[in-house]
Amino acid sequence: MVSHGPLVAGAIIAIMAILAAGADVLAPHSPVQVRMDLALKPPWFMDGGQPGYLLGTDPLGRDILSRVMHGARASLLVALLSIGFAAVAGTALGLLSGYAGGWLDALIMRTVDVVLTFPVILLALVFVVTLGPSLWVVTAILGLVLWSRFARLVRGEVLSWKEREFVAYARSVGASPLRITCVHVLPNIVNSVVVLVTLQVGFAIVVEASLSFLGAGVPPPAPTWGGMIASGRAYVETAWWLVVFPGLAVALTVMSFNLFGDWLRDTLDPTLRQL
Repeated sequence: MVSHGPLVAGAIIAIMAILAAGADVLAPHSPVQVRMDLALKPPWFMDGGQPGYLLGTDPLGRDILSRVMHGARASLLVALLSIGFAAVAGTALGLLSGYAGGWLDALIMRTVDVVLTFPVILLALVFVVTLGPSLWVVTAILGLVLWSRFARLVRGEVLSWKEREFVAYARSVGASPLRITCVHVLPNIVNSVVVLVTLQVGFAIVVEASLSFLGAGVPPPAPTWGGMIASGRAYVETAWWLVVFPGLAVALTVMSFNLFGDWLRDTLDPTLRQL
């Protein structure tokens, strides 16, 4: 029996991607327009709700739904750019480390060990204090940290695949190391890299939301999920929707990417398939 979990997760990811890409068109209101006459209006299904403001408004009268939609853009953009860089750089260094071996392998792996020892959020706070908060600073920090996870995974895969008979045959007929790694080894580890990408996207979204919550992420007035939670925590007892809806967006998106990544891993790995 096929589980519906991956289908639901994929649907949620697709919806979030559509909302992020089309926020300028799909959002019913401006995410930064201040309307003090509409301050702290509850969602439309509650008494006192304002028609046209489905998820209510914040203390400045800004539409929560529109801000959640635009916040999806910030979170997904940071996650995809940082993970994209990390995947490319980490895969290249992992291939080089695993196939070359020797002192180069030791140098790359010791660098990986050093990078992995740094707490991501603490390191990000140091850079943000130095350079100032911005979407690009957060993206760069995540990319410079997460590449190490891809490099370690790819190196382990390369060490396994480079001992196979078809690689030895390619080497015996004079194939260059570059051709062997790109033509014979890389296609066999792409599945593992893709799975790690899906699992790391959720982590990147959590880090971005955490930094925005601490005021070290994307600066206001640009809406972010973490920033919305931070600004709404003072009203959690009287205006719960300020925190619940952006928090729900974070939780659903991260859980969906993790669930989809688990399913993808089980699907692409023949040893994990159920007979």
